[in-house]
Amino acid sequence: MTREASTPTLVVVETVPLSGDHLPKSERQAVQRNPALDGIIDFTGGTIGAIASVYVGQSLDTVKVKMQTFPHLYKNALDCFVKTYRQDGIARGLYAGTVPALAANISENSVLFMFYGLCQKLMAKVVRKDNVSHLNPLENALSGGTAAFFSSFTLCPTELVKCRLQAMRETAVKGTGEKPNIGPFTLTKEILRQEGIRGLYKGLTATFMREIPGYVFFFGGYETARHLLTPAGKTKDDIGALRTVISGGLGGVALWVAIFPADVVKSRVQIASTAGTVEPTFRSVIVQIYRQEGLLALYKGLGPTVLRTFPATGALFLAYENTKKWLGYMADTYT
Repeated sequence: MTREASTPTLVVVETVPLSGDHLPKSERQAVQRNPALDGIIDFTGGTIGAIASVYVGQSLDTVKVKMQTFPHLYKNALDCFVKTYRQDGIARGLYAGTVPALAANISENSVLFMFYGLCQKLMAKVVRKDNVSHLNPLENALSGGTAAFFSSFTLCPTELVKCRLQAMRETAVKGTGEKPNIGPFTLTKEILRQEGIRGLYKGLTATFMREIPGYVFFFGGYETARHLLTPAGKTKDDIGALRTVISGGLGGVALWVAIFPADVVKSRVQIASTAGTVEPTFRSVIVQIYRQEGLLALYKGLGPTVLRTFPATGALFLAYENTKKWLGYMADTYT
């Protein structure tokens, strides 16, 4: 009688990793990385993106501010561009206010993207998702709107100085503004001397009214475009430079179309505010514009803004995403 040998049975036990090892590499790194390090990476990415954005779009931003605040002086955006170039050239004309624009954009976008990353993490916890890459466009949009509240405090003073520099020639002609061709630091000291620290925060309410809803559309438009442009079988982080620029441009256009009237009011509040006068309010300015100039005045300068925004915001997001990827790679390699 022969006895058959029993065949050993191999039992495979599937374990669920607790550290995020089951996720794709990009998502696993996001789970394991120190949150403080993530904040530094987002802050740096926003800074680099802001610099790229300013140099791409500053000249048309100057045209936008002039069209918003002195629409009666120019036939259209092209007329404003040509007259500004002929009167003051490139550096003192079309690129007037570049230094405060850099300060404004760097301070705003570094803080904005840092808080955007933080708000995404908080949103993921609220909706019970294990990674920010799983957030849908609406959840990303709400994260961006919340982040904009914090960035408004850094933006308002530098934006005020930028707008007054850009409209300096026109306010000087009217006799209500500072002397032409003074620099941003001199202008800042003059505002502080005459109006105190509160003078730098004139237009803060209008800034909130612009920034918070605006960045809901900004990040919502960007993330929606990235979602729609992602090829089958890939993630939105793998869409390439061109699709990233297009997504960023669409996000920027969505922002400005949505909040342009609030931006017109903000520009006028900040330029009209001088020492010894009653500070105009958001409501009083918007009512005055509507009664005296009509509804379309609230969209003066929208053309050059959209024209500027698409490449400028495309450059911002391209620089931000690439900086974030590179710094993330360096952090994951050497930490």
